[in-house]
Amino acid sequence: MLKRIKESCRFIQKKISLKPEIGIVLGTGLADLVKEIEILNSIPYSIIPHFPVSTVEGHSGNLIFGRMKSKNVVVMQGRFHHYEGYSMKDITFPIRVMKYLGIQLLILSNASGGINPEYKVEDIMIVDDHINLMWDNPLIGKNEKKIGQQFPDMSAPYDKELSAKAMGIAKKNNIRCHVGVYAGVKGPNFETPAEYRYLRIIGVDAVGMSTVPEVITARHMHLPCLAFSVISDLGVEGKIKKITHKEIIKEAQKTEPKLALIIKELLSS
Repeated sequence: MLKRIKESCRFIQKKISLKPEIGIVLGTGLADLVKEIEILNSIPYSIIPHFPVSTVEGHSGNLIFGRMKSKNVVVMQGRFHHYEGYSMKDITFPIRVMKYLGIQLLILSNASGGINPEYKVEDIMIVDDHINLMWDNPLIGKNEKKIGQQFPDMSAPYDKELSAKAMGIAKKNNIRCHVGVYAGVKGPNFETPAEYRYLRIIGVDAVGMSTVPEVITARHMHLPCLAFSVISDLGVEGKIKKITHKEIIKEAQKTEPKLALIIKELLSS
């Protein structure tokens, strides 16, 4: 793993002109956030050694380097998912590469189904905690001590101080924003009504098919995390309707400007 990480880093470092401070992972329908960045370098995943390739609509598949406000950022314009057939180690490999490139904070976003009855489509949820229902873990296997400790603490997987700042920014700008628990499921099908009821019973506020593996991997390397869920459909009894991936993308794109505003102001503080 360490050899592969270093090979990817050497390839990337030959093509970039800055050292990134913050890594950003853009989820389904949220790729347009890059419009807020002064782009200096853009590298397709397909040419980076050991990187997987995005296969899902709404995930562009580029590693972008640039400036956002006063910060040097590296942005994953599209992520990878377990349901695409990649292993947990494969889908989280770019997080390790970004850490070795120098990032000190990881910001993640996803499109998710709102299960909390107080939520509405186009709301934003700041992830306060998560439940791993993917029945897999990126840390399974022999641990490499030079990368991280084998049994990382997960008592606070998401940075409380940054989450509070993000909520303050949302309130100041009259953006409907919540703090809640995210459940990561394997997918790729959407949930049944019974599954939505089960998730609500165990304390879930929003559900999606990503984010959890990346956060586990980041915490393995002591990398602070902040995550946002864009509510793109509802799994609330009486409000459940037939949904398609194209509709999820469309709803996420509507909320993207609000999420961009929060992230921009956060990086300015």
